[in-house]
Order: sequence, then structure tokens, then C-alpha cells
Amino acid sequence: MDKCDDHESSLSVEQFGYKQELKRSLSFWDLLVYGLIFMVPIAPMGIYGQVVQTAHGMVVLAYLIGLVGMIFTAFSYFRMSEAFPIAGSAYAYVQRGWNPFIGFLAGWMIMLDYILIPGLLYLVSASWLNELVPGVPTWGWVVVFVVINTIINIRGIQMTNRANWVILVIELLTFLAFCIAALIYVASGTAGTHFTFTPVFNPHEFSWAMVGSATSIAVLSFLGFDGISTLAEETRGGRSTMGKATVAALIVVAALFMVLTYLAAVAYPDYTQFPDPNVAFYFVAERVGGTWLKLLTLVVTVIAWGIANALAAQAAISRLLYSMGRDRMLPAVLSTVHPRYKTPIVSTLVVAALSIIVTAFLSIDNLSRLVNFGALTTFIALNLTVMIYFLGKRRTGRWGAHFLMPLLGILVLLYVWLNFDALTFYLGGSWFILGVIVLLITTRGLRVKPKDIESV
Repeated sequence: MDKCDDHESSLSVEQFGYKQELKRSLSFWDLLVYGLIFMVPIAPMGIYGQVVQTAHGMVVLAYLIGLVGMIFTAFSYFRMSEAFPIAGSAYAYVQRGWNPFIGFLAGWMIMLDYILIPGLLYLVSASWLNELVPGVPTWGWVVVFVVINTIINIRGIQMTNRANWVILVIELLTFLAFCIAALIYVASGTAGTHFTFTPVFNPHEFSWAMVGSATSIAVLSFLGFDGISTLAEETRGGRSTMGKATVAALIVVAALFMVLTYLAAVAYPDYTQFPDPNVAFYFVAERVGGTWLKLLTLVVTVIAWGIANALAAQAAISRLLYSMGRDRMLPAVLSTVHPRYKTPIVSTLVVAALSIIVTAFLSIDNLSRLVNFGALTTFIALNLTVMIYFLGKRRTGRWGAHFLMPLLGILVLLYVWLNFDALTFYLGGSWFILGVIVLLITTRGLRVKPKDIESV
């Protein structure tokens, strides 16, 4: 490690009133891999049926619009991570860039995303495995996933990082195997298939409401690029490293998503005829490659969601809880660091327990809705913070970078956000109200600000 980089990063944490407690070991490439793992390069395999049917076949368009909204938000994360290179992600950025109390609510809403994502991933993976091995109940698989990931995360971010690299290689090889099989299948004209522009745009089926609904589901696959920012205090290489990795991870994974879904759509053009939409992609894999490819995609998707993605998600939420506990916005015990491994052990164990509880009481459908609602609400607040902090407080005068780009991000996110159904607004709104109550109690009616908070 470059001593200058380490010294610069340590000072950047200490200037915000914090002590450097977490171990710095992650490079740009480690962060890029972490982001790819969090988003899962083969994520569309798990929700392909829902997205392609809701988008009336224009599955690539749904992911393209999702990318447009997320790329502007990714640049907002880039700007804020340079200004505030500390753990806490959107919570820390909105807290310091806009207002401490609004920052808490931003953290509270993204916490809805982060806390529920591991549970959602465990539940989906366990459900698939239950189909393969009916003798093991769903809850049994959930416990297995939770125990494995918790042990790896407690042992340290370096161990998590090594696991990420191995699993990413497996995912990319599976991605490549499917793409080659699908290309051969379509190029040969089997069953009348051919390459067409329809998965990107079909004027006979297009409507903005339809695209909005489909994108609100597809955007689930992109969630995770923001998780890179939670590792700020474990990153080496200067302030810009994290922002560059955030943008790069989003662009790379979006390209993989669109290639994957395009080939699936042209190989299986009749998207209304899947025997089971919940596992639609596996019927596509079976068609283009046979039983071996179907089983390969199933097993690797389970590993990707239940181990790799959930592992990254647990690491992210534990760092958020650590940051909020350190600021005394949540119980201080959450900021406890393991004396040997230098990881937030209490937060990690809390996330493990919550994941088990969540999978016992919420369905996959409800979890998906709440995850997206929490994330998009926080992203909108983050884009607003870029405008307020850089133009209002620092008066940079950079209207393109600090106004136009976040504004475009807000407009696209708002469009998707407004297409959530009534139940999502009810559940998400209830969580927000609970957050307001916790905020009022913690701050004694907004009379006490979080510990050591000053705008820089």
C-alpha cells in the first residue's frame, strides 16, 4: 500500500471527527468487483420473467432506462464521496451536505433497502433450492446462507473480497456459456428465431406507463452500486477511487444486463408462454443449451444471490449501522468493532438476525417492493443534496455537474418512483413515519443534533 494514499485517507476521516478504526485494504479493482458482485452480473436471470412480461417483450429498454436514471445518481455518489470520504453512504452524504436530520431520514430509507436485500436474496435462493431439494425446508436454507455469510463478513473485508473474486469468475463464465449457446441457437434459426430490434423497442406495444412499471422492477438489478460507498473507510488510493469504481461498476453491469436479456428475448420470443414466470430464464437456458445449461444457471444464480450478493449486502448494511451508531443516531453498541478482525461485529450480527426474521414474515413480492421504494427515495434525496451542497453551500458555479446531472437523475427516478403500486406506497410510507418517530425520540424533538456533525 502506498503510504501517502493511506495517510491522505486517514486524515480525511479524522477531519470529520472520527477515528480510523476499520482496516484499509481495498483498491479500485476490489471495489469494482464488490460492486459487480453486489449487483450480480447475471441478476436478470432471477427476475427475467417479471420484467419481460411487464415490458411486453421490451426488456432491454427497461434496463436501458434504469441505467439512465442510475448513472446520474452514480455521478452524484461520485461527487459526494469525494467531498465526504467516510462510511455511511447516502446517510453520511445527506447528513453533512444538506441537513443532519434529513440525513438521518435518508439513512433510514436506504436502511429499508439494505436491511431487506439480504433477506430477499436468501428467500429467493432458498425457494429455488427447495424446488431442487424438497426435503430441506426454505427456512433451513435461509439459516445456512446466513451463517456462511456472517462468518465470512466477521472475519474481515479481505476475506469477503477473496470470496467475491472467486464467485465473480464463476458468474462471468456462466454468463459466457449462456451467451455462446444463445448466439448459436438464434444464428442457426432454430424454431424460427432471428435477431431483431423488438427487445429494445416495439412501437406496437410501447407505452410510457408500461415502461415505467417494467423499469420499477428492473431497477432492482442495479441496486448495489451505491453499496461501494459504504466501504469508504476501508479503501486506499485517495478520495476519487470510490467514485470511479461506483460509476465503472454500474456501466459494466448494465452492459452485461442488456446483452444477457437481449439474447434471452430473441431466443425465446413468446414471452407470454413461460410455464412458470418466476423461473422463466431457466426455460430459456434449457431451450438454447439443454438440461445442463438450465441446471448450471439455476445453481450459479442461487450461489450469486444467496452467497455473493447477500454477502456484499450484509457488509454494506453493517457499515451503515456502524456509522449511524457511531453518530449516536442509533444505539452506540452498533459501532462496536471486532478487536482482531477490525469489522463491525455487532452490526453484522444484527443484520444476520434481522434477515432471518424478515424471511419468516414477508413474502418475496413484498420484499421486492420495499427494497426498491427505500432505495429510490434515498437516491432522490442524494441528488438534491448535490445541488444544495455544491451550489448552495460551496457555490461552485458548476451548473452542469452540480445541477443539470442530478436534476436529470431526479426526474428519471421520480418517474419510476411514481409507478410503484399503492401497497408499496403504504408500506414504504409506514416505514418513513416510523423513521420520523425514531428521529424525534433520538434528537429529543430535533433539539439535539447528531454527534460531531459539521458541514465541511
